[in-house]
Amino acid sequence: MTSMDITLIGVPLEEGAGRGGCAMGPAAFRLAGIRKALEELGFTVTDRGDLRPEPASDLSDRPEAKNLPVVAGFVRSLEDSMYQAARNGGIPIALGGDHSLSMGSVSGMARYAAEVDRPLFVLWLDAHADFNTPETSPSGNIHGMPVAFFSGKAELGTILPTDRPLVSPSNVFQVGIRSVDEIERKLIAENGVNVFDMRAIDEFGLAAIMRQVIQKVTEANGLLHVSLDVDFLDPDIAPGVGTTVPGGATFREAHLIMEMLHDTGLVTSLDLVELNPFLDDRGRSARIMVELTASLFGRRVLDRPTRSA
Repeated sequence: MTSMDITLIGVPLEEGAGRGGCAMGPAAFRLAGIRKALEELGFTVTDRGDLRPEPASDLSDRPEAKNLPVVAGFVRSLEDSMYQAARNGGIPIALGGDHSLSMGSVSGMARYAAEVDRPLFVLWLDAHADFNTPETSPSGNIHGMPVAFFSGKAELGTILPTDRPLVSPSNVFQVGIRSVDEIERKLIAENGVNVFDMRAIDEFGLAAIMRQVIQKVTEANGLLHVSLDVDFLDPDIAPGVGTTVPGGATFREAHLIMEMLHDTGLVTSLDLVELNPFLDDRGRSARIMVELTASLFGRRVLDRPTRSA
């Protein structure tokens, strides 16, 4: 994390999810003060506004991959925006939007990583593994497929070039997982994805898990993309998501991850996804996600202001 330039990219995409509301996520992050929080830490922040999807008339809707042309348009636009921001020396942050956007954000960073000849690693902070394919998905919602897509394991037509750089599944670290479909579980094991579910967190502790992740990325001289889903957190503290699963990470556990990552300087890009302001409690989830982002970029516990009840 050597750059002091951050680019915010709004992705008002909700068509990859099973319900509406995520399209309002970028506006909620802005209203919660994400730009100010980062500028107070010394960063130069450029807000690119919300993406306009590229045309995707070459793709047609499919029952097993719902709203594919709409999702594809955003993915194409975001892939290039992330790549260009990284190539210009900045740290891109995608403000979502549902998790299908990661097909574009991770692919864009994979293109940049290939260009600088360094491996890309992905830290997937989520209740779900998102390793379904159109053939295995129970719902057909594309936000359950991005990890399989950017690993080259899900065929979704020519959303992006077939010869694009991919992410090795062994370079994906999933932390906080607690809701996985049965076939998806087999695919994860077969492809060597590194999964640390909530039991692993309870048994070994997040600090030990994060040290393992950090060591692998450091030894490979890799770039690290972090993808943070609201449902990684326990719904009691972050209710603003349409896919709540009880037993998620606590406020302190989430901050510990961010603080440890900041200390390494490894993070080169970030997704903030699945925020549904319509389901939130007076902006609480948006504010927590902004606070976690501030931790990732250097805010310390001792710097936190006391809030009145």
